[in-house]
Amino acid sequence: MLSPNFSNDYNQVEAGCDEAGRGCLAGPVYASAVILSNGFFHSNLNDSKKVNAKTRFELRNFIEQNVDSWAVAWCTPEEIDQMNILKSSFIAMHRALDGLENKPTLILVDGNRFIPYSNTDHVCIIKGDGLYSSIAAASILAKTHRDQYMCKMHEHYPEYDWINNKGYPTKKHIEAIKKLGLTPLHRRTFCSKFLIPGLEF
Repeated sequence: MLSPNFSNDYNQVEAGCDEAGRGCLAGPVYASAVILSNGFFHSNLNDSKKVNAKTRFELRNFIEQNVDSWAVAWCTPEEIDQMNILKSSFIAMHRALDGLENKPTLILVDGNRFIPYSNTDHVCIIKGDGLYSSIAAASILAKTHRDQYMCKMHEHYPEYDWINNKGYPTKKHIEAIKKLGLTPLHRRTFCSKFLIPGLEF
């Protein structure tokens, strides 16, 4: 069972943070920040990768209606190419934290690295989205908002199959890039340096 709190100090206002889309060839990286309400609980809440799509969207509705505060933000493919994906993920988290109606006194970050946010204390927790409810909720929101965006973009670029791969490097996606080239939503640094050597831009 996920833990509702990291700290034993109940005066702490904890915000869970997580991202979605770091390993994609196309599309923004999304992040979410969530402050839970007292007594928040849902039996299906878990790391977004361990929950099927239908349940993720059901959880998204529940989270958005029942937590104390939540926000979603992103960095664009252009920003990712300029800054690199790791920094872009952190900046997206910062933007999500900026969007919270209430401000946390402690930030719980999924992973092992983070850029400090303002003067707020933070703790990095490896696989935190499977341990703490606020991080799991953030992972659900980041994932579902990003998936929804990529499905919408699929309508403009159907050949790349984003409705199914959400921008990740599937065989069909890579073949479409090789055949048709890159769209404005592709991350050029990813495509050129890591997965598709020799591709002309």
